[in-house]
Amino acid sequence: MKDAFGAPQSLLLLGGTSRIGLATARRLISRRTRTVWLAGRPSPGLESAAAELRALGAYVRTVDFDALDSESHETALGKIFTEGDIDMVLLAFGILGDQERDEEEPLSAVRVAQTNYTGAVSAGLVCAGALQEQGHGSLVVLSSVAGERARRADFIYGSSKAGLDAFAQGLGDALHGTGVHVMVVRPGFVRSRTTAGVAGARLATTPEAVADAIVTGLRRRSETVWVPGALRVVMSALRHVPRPLFRRLPV
Repeated sequence: MKDAFGAPQSLLLLGGTSRIGLATARRLISRRTRTVWLAGRPSPGLESAAAELRALGAYVRTVDFDALDSESHETALGKIFTEGDIDMVLLAFGILGDQERDEEEPLSAVRVAQTNYTGAVSAGLVCAGALQEQGHGSLVVLSSVAGERARRADFIYGSSKAGLDAFAQGLGDALHGTGVHVMVVRPGFVRSRTTAGVAGARLATTPEAVADAIVTGLRRRSETVWVPGALRVVMSALRHVPRPLFRRLPV
Protein backbone atom coordinates (compact mmCIF):
# COMPACT_ATOMS: atom_id res chain seq x y z
CA MET A 1 0.00 0.00 0.00
CA LYS A 2 1.05 3.61 -0.42
CA ASP A 3 2.51 5.30 2.62
CA ALA A 4 1.41 8.56 4.23
CA PHE A 5 3.42 10.50 1.65
CA GLY A 6 1.58 8.89 -1.27
CA ALA A 7 4.57 6.88 -2.49
CA PRO A 8 4.33 3.16 -3.28
CA GLN A 9 6.10 1.01 -0.73
CA SER A 10 6.94 -1.69 -3.30
CA LEU A 11 7.99 -1.45 -6.94
CA LEU A 12 8.34 -4.00 -9.72
CA LEU A 13 10.51 -2.67 -12.54
CA LEU A 14 10.10 -4.59 -15.79
CA GLY A 15 13.30 -3.71 -17.58
CA GLY A 16 15.63 -3.81 -14.61
CA THR A 17 18.47 -1.92 -16.30
CA SER A 18 16.32 0.83 -17.86
CA ARG A 19 17.81 4.23 -17.08
CA ILE A 20 14.37 5.78 -16.83
CA GLY A 21 13.23 2.90 -14.65
CA LEU A 22 16.21 3.15 -12.32
CA ALA A 23 15.95 6.94 -12.10
CA THR A 24 12.33 6.46 -11.07
CA ALA A 25 13.30 3.81 -8.52
CA ARG A 26 15.86 6.15 -6.95
CA ARG A 27 13.28 8.90 -6.57
CA LEU A 28 10.72 6.52 -5.11
CA ILE A 29 13.22 5.12 -2.63
CA SER A 30 13.90 8.67 -1.46
CA ARG A 31 10.13 8.91 -0.88
CA ARG A 32 10.08 5.75 1.26
CA THR A 33 9.67 2.96 -1.27
CA ARG A 34 11.22 0.03 0.57
CA THR A 35 11.04 -3.04 -1.68
CA VAL A 36 12.16 -3.14 -5.32
CA TRP A 37 12.05 -6.04 -7.75
CA LEU A 38 14.26 -5.69 -10.83
CA ALA A 39 13.08 -7.94 -13.66
CA GLY A 40 15.41 -8.49 -16.58
CA ARG A 41 17.82 -10.82 -18.27
CA PRO A 42 20.63 -11.95 -15.94
CA SER A 43 23.63 -9.70 -16.50
CA PRO A 44 26.32 -7.77 -14.64
CA GLY A 45 24.29 -4.65 -15.39
CA LEU A 46 21.25 -6.01 -13.57
CA GLU A 47 23.33 -6.95 -10.53
CA SER A 48 25.02 -3.55 -10.55
CA ALA A 49 21.63 -1.82 -10.63
CA ALA A 50 20.45 -3.92 -7.70
CA ALA A 51 23.58 -3.05 -5.70
CA GLU A 52 23.10 0.65 -6.40
CA LEU A 53 19.53 0.62 -5.09
CA ARG A 54 20.49 -1.46 -2.05
CA ALA A 55 23.04 1.22 -1.19
CA LEU A 56 20.15 3.68 -1.03
CA GLY A 57 18.48 1.59 1.65
CA ALA A 58 16.00 -0.50 -0.34
CA TYR A 59 15.44 -4.24 -0.13
CA VAL A 60 16.15 -5.32 -3.72
CA ARG A 61 15.65 -8.63 -5.45
CA THR A 62 16.26 -9.58 -9.07
CA VAL A 63 14.17 -11.93 -11.18
CA ASP A 64 14.87 -13.47 -14.58
CA PHE A 65 12.60 -11.89 -17.17
CA ASP A 66 12.77 -11.98 -20.97
CA ALA A 67 10.29 -9.82 -22.86
CA LEU A 68 10.53 -12.13 -25.87
CA ASP A 69 9.64 -15.25 -23.86
CA SER A 70 5.94 -14.57 -23.37
CA GLU A 71 5.24 -18.16 -22.34
CA SER A 72 7.33 -17.64 -19.20
CA HIS A 73 5.72 -14.39 -18.09
CA GLU A 74 2.83 -15.75 -16.08
CA THR A 75 5.10 -18.03 -14.05
CA ALA A 76 8.03 -15.63 -13.62
CA LEU A 77 5.95 -12.57 -12.74
CA GLY A 78 3.27 -14.47 -10.85
CA LYS A 79 5.84 -15.70 -8.34
CA ILE A 80 6.68 -12.10 -7.44
CA PHE A 81 3.11 -11.34 -6.42
CA THR A 82 2.99 -14.43 -4.21
CA GLU A 83 5.78 -12.85 -2.12
CA GLY A 84 3.54 -9.92 -1.18
CA ASP A 85 1.58 -7.03 -2.63
CA ILE A 86 3.18 -4.88 -5.31
CA ASP A 87 2.07 -1.24 -5.17
CA MET A 88 3.54 -0.17 -8.51
CA VAL A 89 4.62 -1.90 -11.70
CA LEU A 90 6.73 0.13 -14.12
CA LEU A 91 6.83 -1.35 -17.62
CA ALA A 92 10.05 0.17 -18.91
CA PHE A 93 11.59 -2.31 -21.34
CA GLY A 94 11.88 -1.71 -25.07
CA ILE A 95 14.31 -1.38 -27.95
CA LEU A 96 14.74 1.32 -30.59
CA GLY A 97 15.99 -0.95 -33.31
CA ASP A 98 17.75 0.42 -36.38
CA GLN A 99 15.27 1.74 -38.93
CA GLU A 100 17.52 1.37 -41.97
CA ARG A 101 18.61 -2.15 -41.06
CA ASP A 102 15.16 -3.22 -39.95
CA GLU A 103 13.67 -2.25 -43.31
CA GLU A 104 16.21 -4.50 -45.01
CA GLU A 105 15.95 -7.32 -42.45
CA PRO A 106 12.29 -8.04 -41.61
CA LEU A 107 13.22 -10.39 -38.76
CA SER A 108 14.98 -7.49 -37.05
CA ALA A 109 11.83 -5.42 -37.42
CA VAL A 110 9.80 -8.27 -35.96
CA ARG A 111 12.09 -8.34 -32.92
CA VAL A 112 11.34 -4.66 -32.30
CA ALA A 113 7.60 -5.33 -32.55
CA GLN A 114 7.72 -8.43 -30.38
CA THR A 115 9.74 -6.72 -27.66
CA ASN A 116 7.95 -3.39 -27.56
CA TYR A 117 4.41 -4.59 -28.20
CA THR A 118 3.84 -8.35 -27.91
CA GLY A 119 6.09 -8.74 -24.87
CA ALA A 120 4.56 -5.69 -23.24
CA VAL A 121 1.00 -6.92 -23.84
CA SER A 122 1.86 -10.26 -22.26
CA ALA A 123 3.65 -8.83 -19.23
CA GLY A 124 1.14 -6.02 -18.86
CA LEU A 125 -1.84 -8.36 -18.73
CA VAL A 126 -0.15 -10.69 -16.25
CA CYS A 127 0.67 -7.79 -13.91
CA ALA A 128 -2.72 -6.12 -14.40
CA GLY A 129 -4.46 -9.34 -13.39
CA ALA A 130 -2.30 -9.67 -10.28
CA LEU A 131 -2.87 -6.03 -9.30
CA GLN A 132 -6.60 -6.45 -9.76
CA GLU A 133 -6.58 -9.58 -7.63
CA GLN A 134 -4.85 -7.77 -4.77
CA GLY A 135 -7.29 -4.87 -5.23
CA HIS A 136 -4.88 -1.95 -5.58
CA GLY A 137 -1.77 -0.70 -7.34
CA SER A 138 -0.51 1.32 -10.29
CA LEU A 139 0.70 0.08 -13.67
CA VAL A 140 2.88 2.69 -15.35
CA VAL A 141 3.61 2.09 -19.03
CA LEU A 142 6.46 3.84 -20.84
CA SER A 143 5.12 4.72 -24.26
CA SER A 144 6.68 7.33 -26.56
CA VAL A 145 5.76 10.42 -28.48
CA ALA A 146 6.94 8.40 -31.52
CA GLY A 147 3.71 6.44 -31.27
CA GLU A 148 1.55 9.51 -31.81
CA ARG A 149 2.16 9.69 -35.55
CA ALA A 150 4.28 7.52 -37.82
CA ARG A 151 7.42 9.22 -39.15
CA ARG A 152 9.57 8.09 -42.04
CA ALA A 153 12.60 8.12 -39.78
CA ASP A 154 11.35 5.59 -37.21
CA PHE A 155 8.00 4.14 -38.25
CA ILE A 156 8.88 0.59 -37.18
CA TYR A 157 9.68 1.65 -33.62
CA GLY A 158 6.86 4.21 -33.68
CA SER A 159 4.29 1.68 -34.79
CA SER A 160 5.24 -0.66 -31.93
CA LYS A 161 4.82 2.18 -29.44
CA ALA A 162 1.52 3.22 -31.04
CA GLY A 163 0.21 -0.29 -30.43
CA LEU A 164 1.50 -0.29 -26.86
CA ASP A 165 -0.05 3.11 -26.18
CA ALA A 166 -3.47 2.02 -27.47
CA PHE A 167 -3.25 -1.19 -25.45
CA ALA A 168 -2.39 0.66 -22.25
CA GLN A 169 -5.20 3.17 -22.71
CA GLY A 170 -7.71 0.39 -23.25
CA LEU A 171 -6.38 -1.55 -20.29
CA GLY A 172 -6.78 1.54 -18.13
CA ASP A 173 -10.42 1.80 -19.17
CA ALA A 174 -10.96 -1.90 -18.50
CA LEU A 175 -9.52 -1.55 -14.98
CA HIS A 176 -11.33 1.66 -14.10
CA GLY A 177 -13.14 1.24 -10.80
CA THR A 178 -11.17 -1.85 -9.75
CA GLY A 179 -8.66 0.00 -7.58
CA VAL A 180 -5.91 -0.39 -10.22
CA HIS A 181 -4.55 2.79 -11.79
CA VAL A 182 -2.95 2.72 -15.26
CA MET A 183 -0.76 5.64 -16.33
CA VAL A 184 0.71 6.06 -19.82
CA VAL A 185 3.94 8.08 -20.05
CA ARG A 186 4.87 9.63 -23.39
CA PRO A 187 8.42 11.01 -23.35
CA GLY A 188 9.95 12.82 -26.27
CA PHE A 189 13.52 12.13 -27.35
CA VAL A 190 15.32 10.87 -24.24
CA ARG A 191 19.06 11.39 -23.95
CA SER A 192 20.42 8.07 -22.70
CA ARG A 193 22.75 5.24 -23.66
CA THR A 194 19.94 3.74 -25.77
CA THR A 195 19.92 6.85 -27.95
CA ALA A 196 23.69 7.33 -28.04
CA GLY A 197 24.71 8.35 -31.53
CA VAL A 198 21.20 9.44 -32.50
CA ALA A 199 20.91 13.04 -33.60
CA GLY A 200 19.42 15.31 -30.94
CA ALA A 201 15.89 16.60 -31.07
CA ARG A 202 13.99 19.65 -29.98
CA LEU A 203 12.15 19.27 -26.68
CA ALA A 204 14.55 16.48 -25.72
CA THR A 205 14.43 15.25 -22.15
CA THR A 206 16.43 13.09 -19.74
CA PRO A 207 15.75 9.91 -17.74
CA GLU A 208 15.74 11.99 -14.57
CA ALA A 209 13.14 14.41 -15.95
CA VAL A 210 10.93 11.51 -17.00
CA ALA A 211 11.31 10.00 -13.53
CA ASP A 212 10.22 13.28 -11.92
CA ALA A 213 7.17 13.39 -14.19
CA ILE A 214 6.27 9.80 -13.28
CA VAL A 215 6.42 10.55 -9.56
CA THR A 216 4.28 13.66 -10.02
CA GLY A 217 1.82 11.77 -12.20
CA LEU A 218 1.48 9.05 -9.57
CA ARG A 219 0.72 11.59 -6.89
CA ARG A 220 -1.95 13.19 -9.09
CA ARG A 221 -3.22 9.81 -10.34
CA SER A 222 -2.82 11.04 -13.91
CA GLU A 223 -3.81 8.79 -16.78
CA THR A 224 -1.45 10.32 -19.36
CA VAL A 225 1.85 12.12 -18.80
CA TRP A 226 3.83 13.95 -21.50
CA VAL A 227 7.52 14.71 -20.98
CA PRO A 228 8.17 17.55 -21.48
CA GLY A 229 4.64 18.82 -21.04
CA ALA A 230 4.86 21.09 -24.10
CA LEU A 231 4.76 17.99 -26.30
CA ARG A 232 1.04 17.66 -25.65
CA VAL A 233 0.42 20.89 -27.59
CA VAL A 234 3.00 20.15 -30.28
CA MET A 235 1.63 16.69 -31.04
CA SER A 236 -1.95 17.93 -30.97
CA ALA A 237 -1.02 20.18 -33.89
CA LEU A 238 1.16 17.66 -35.75
CA ARG A 239 -1.53 15.00 -35.52
CA HIS A 240 -3.72 17.04 -37.89
CA VAL A 241 -1.10 18.13 -40.43
CA PRO A 242 -1.97 16.77 -43.92
CA ARG A 243 0.29 13.88 -44.92
CA PRO A 244 1.85 15.57 -47.99
CA LEU A 245 2.95 18.44 -45.76
CA PHE A 246 3.91 16.21 -42.83
CA ARG A 247 6.35 14.30 -45.07
CA ARG A 248 8.26 17.53 -45.65
CA LEU A 249 8.49 18.60 -42.04
CA PRO A 250 11.86 18.21 -40.23
CA VAL A 251 10.40 16.02 -37.46
